[in-house]
Amino acid sequence: MNEQQQNQLNIEISEEVAEGTYANLAIITHSMAEFVIDFVNVMPGTPKSKVKSRIVFTPQHAKRFMKALIDNIEKFEASQGVIKDLDEMQVPVNFGGPTAQA
Repeated sequence: MNEQQQNQLNIEISEEVAEGTYANLAIITHSMAEFVIDFVNVMPGTPKSKVKSRIVFTPQHAKRFMKALIDNIEKFEASQGVIKDLDEMQVPVNFGGPTAQA
């Protein structure tokens, strides 16, 4: 058996997790031991939102994740064009839809 086969990792994903969870806000906090990223789906016109997912990293894994994300964004932009930052776009506070009323 070669070294690559010995180091191969078999990863499974449940149907529920494979569907994914949409988030349009990430809140990042950290301590000496860990980085915590809370993913939130903020809906326009609603005063309250819930954390949909929380990921906890060691500082080393947080840095590896950051590098992998940068690498993937660079590859995406090379094939799809530059991603505009929200600061560069004129996004209305109500996301372009009507203001919600109770």
